[in-house]
Amino acid sequence: MKTPIWFGRRGLIAWALLPFSGLYYIANRIVMKMRARHPLVSKRKIICVGNLLAGGVGKTPIVRQIASALDAPVVMRGYKKTKKTSGIGDEALMLSRAGLIVHTGDRKSNIILLNKQRSKKPIVMDDGFQNLSIKKDISVIVIDESIGFGNGFLLPAGPMREGMSGLSRADAIIIMKSNGSKPHKNLKVPVGIPVFYAENKTVSPYKENVPLVAFAGIGYPKKFFRGLKNVVYKKSFPDHYQYTDSDIKKLLSMAEKHNAKPITTEKDWVRIPKKYQDVIKFAGLDTKIDDKFFDWLGGRLNGDI
Repeated sequence: MKTPIWFGRRGLIAWALLPFSGLYYIANRIVMKMRARHPLVSKRKIICVGNLLAGGVGKTPIVRQIASALDAPVVMRGYKKTKKTSGIGDEALMLSRAGLIVHTGDRKSNIILLNKQRSKKPIVMDDGFQNLSIKKDISVIVIDESIGFGNGFLLPAGPMREGMSGLSRADAIIIMKSNGSKPHKNLKVPVGIPVFYAENKTVSPYKENVPLVAFAGIGYPKKFFRGLKNVVYKKSFPDHYQYTDSDIKKLLSMAEKHNAKPITTEKDWVRIPKKYQDVIKFAGLDTKIDDKFFDWLGGRLNGDI
């Protein structure tokens, strides 16, 4: 689905949905406590990269950078598995295209299998911060500077999976710089947790003077559109949207009308029908994490911190 507009502010709809957030909170706490009773303890260290919001903060590029730096396998649920994404999900396919070993499906089962290998390299877990059935050695929370914690309400009145108290389980926070927009007013982090910064640079395959028809089906499409130059038309789709021939034909027709080039994100590109992948290009993300984070991570893995 598209990110609801009330996730960003405490308007009438958000307040009306607040009682349902109370029910969500109760159910979520029950599930978390049940999962925490007998957690899986991995022989190989588990680095969990998660968030407090329901997607859209830029977590997957951070997973890619950490797993690449450590030459570590990734375990993830593999959301929206379809034939278009080779049966593993768009985010998993993106990571595998980057040369990483990705295991999708039940995280516990995959961790058990990876523990049978002789390797002592850590395992990077994409998401699962709220899943207490797996003991994490290091938990890293990713926060987008421009989104912050949205309106601060729990689902469905707001974007939060759990309250700010969840940050007490985090070992570090990575804040994605907002790339030109102002930091969100609700962006406040507790004292005592190491905070590092990262930045995504959108790398277009076209020169800046080339007109673009941009489309995206991600949590916050505006972030993608802001990173491009000379966009003459833009179209948002729901997160993880499965594109049809009809969708693509309309977008190509719009590009022809404006004498422009169609462009999307890599996450969207893997979900468009393959016959159009030679016609439509994607803008990549050049993600850079503060070197101090990797110094800190190395210290944690070696037991020096």
